[in-house]
Amino acid sequence: MKNIKWGIRLELLLLAATGCVFLAREMRTNMRENAISINEENNEVEEENTEAIEVSSDGDFIKWVDFNVTSEVMGKAYELDVESYKDDIHVDWIELIAYVGARHGGKFDKKSVSEIEGIAKKLRAGETTMEELTKDMEYYDYYKEAYGAVLGGMVGEFSIEVKADDDGGKEWKDYYGLKAFSPIAKGFEYSHYDDFGSSRSYGYKRLHLGHDMMGQVGTPIIAIESGYVEALGWNRYGGWRIGIRSFDGKRYYYYAHLRQNFPYNKELKEGSIVTAGDVIGYMGHTGYSTTENVNNIETVHLHWGLELIFDESQKESNNEIWIDCYELTKFLYRNRSETSKNQETKEWSRIYDMKDPAVEKFEQRQ
Repeated sequence: MKNIKWGIRLELLLLAATGCVFLAREMRTNMRENAISINEENNEVEEENTEAIEVSSDGDFIKWVDFNVTSEVMGKAYELDVESYKDDIHVDWIELIAYVGARHGGKFDKKSVSEIEGIAKKLRAGETTMEELTKDMEYYDYYKEAYGAVLGGMVGEFSIEVKADDDGGKEWKDYYGLKAFSPIAKGFEYSHYDDFGSSRSYGYKRLHLGHDMMGQVGTPIIAIESGYVEALGWNRYGGWRIGIRSFDGKRYYYYAHLRQNFPYNKELKEGSIVTAGDVIGYMGHTGYSTTENVNNIETVHLHWGLELIFDESQKESNNEIWIDCYELTKFLYRNRSETSKNQETKEWSRIYDMKDPAVEKFEQRQ
């Protein structure tokens, strides 16, 4: 009996030891996935994001980004940036967001808006500088680069047509502000929710790495940012789709499930340059088929995704970085392109043209 009891005890000890090893592995895995450990009391980063940065043949580059910035935070930081644009001290919205992100390990809540307001007030009053505030923040540069990759092409100088005050015509005006647009044209309704990371089973089990916006067939789809068409055609998962690359190469915008028979603006082809706010295609429900031009998606919607590219080795690889675009979509709602339909060609086009300096610079380099 004693031998049996000792045997049972020994077996339990072995099971406990095995459990500890498994638990330790799980903890290490979770730490790698979370990337950064935070001291909740003082909001200081304790551990380096070793998984987020990896050495390549060309040097260091960011491997992963969790974009958890709320639309309220983006909105407030953006407003402060625009308000101070012509002041002696201009606060940069990406730097403001990166500062809060670095303090709290990429987490944002209701207090983040007031925190951004407070730090912007000190910066604009000349009480401190961003360099002074961040000199001891080991991970500020990481967050600045990561958030800059997401938001870098969205705010700046541009010219756009507006209604003329006298004869109802149009005139050009110069602005500094948001030059990125909602992917759905003004006046067209849609519904959406945060569906990033939900499961998909067609073809193989995978995660949903984009954002779905449900609407009506034929809804004009808008170029969010200026760039050039990198991909155009049929994909068995996305159906008729368009891929647009930002001029700095850091962002790849993916628009999928476009309309059967009439998916794109007819002038588009691979290599075409588009300006933010242009109509690039039309909502549909194509996809989930190896045969072209098939409606196998039950719900009419636009799937749009944003891939970040810090190194070309990440493009079309197992190391792709796709971010959650739900909050970004809410932020972009404040800028929607107004469109009209040509009854003869059935094409929609923007009413007010825009001149983006980024387009002009890219064309000059070609």
